[in-house]
Amino acid sequence: MIFQNLRYLAMIVLILALACGETPKEQTSESIDIITEDSLNEVTKIVQQKDTSVIEEKEPFVLTEENAIDFFFDYQKGLPTTRIKITTSLGSFVVELYDNVPYHKANFIYLTKKEYFNNTMFHRVVKDFIIQGGNADNRKTAAKRREIGRYLLPPDTRKGHKHHRGTISMPSSEIDNPHMLASPYEFFIVVTKPGSYHLDGNYTPFGRVVEGMDVVDLINQQPVDDGDWPSKNIYITKAEILK
Repeated sequence: MIFQNLRYLAMIVLILALACGETPKEQTSESIDIITEDSLNEVTKIVQQKDTSVIEEKEPFVLTEENAIDFFFDYQKGLPTTRIKITTSLGSFVVELYDNVPYHKANFIYLTKKEYFNNTMFHRVVKDFIIQGGNADNRKTAAKRREIGRYLLPPDTRKGHKHHRGTISMPSSEIDNPHMLASPYEFFIVVTKPGSYHLDGNYTPFGRVVEGMDVVDLINQQPVDDGDWPSKNIYITKAEILK
């Protein structure tokens, strides 16, 4: 149908061109057919080029094991000292990210801007030890991970940060991970007084709670099942960067 319409369009253009000339030459039906075929071919070529450009549209950017480090190396350039407010179903608290662990800092900021943490949960609570968040047993969270990408981060444990009470750190992946690479979508916060220093050297502290530690303690006091999953879901309703 589209090519038939284009043929009619080409014929109309030709007729208008002939009508505007002072002494138009006589045209045979054969010559008209040739001209319209040429015009049609030209228009078809343009349409096909446009179709190809649509097909070759850039695919959405996805992080992988191959590109994550380079991406975060560039992403962290110029990032200011950053505080992030985490609002939960039990209240809110604020964490300040360390500047000298750039990949982990950049990763947390990137995921926050992507709204990844919104509607995830504190899915692991170990009394007087840690609360762990960034996961959920629903399809939406799995879908968000697929859209962002599958990758791990190298540990960065020699910057002088220890697992004091209130430290936010990144757990290592449990899947085929002899080098203790960090699982980028999850985080844990130390509740132990004065800290859990046996974690030093194995996990990467990348910030600390600067406001709302009472909310962290409240989350840590919630009842849990045998697998340390809270008996009642504790949601992260929103994570946002503070100006």
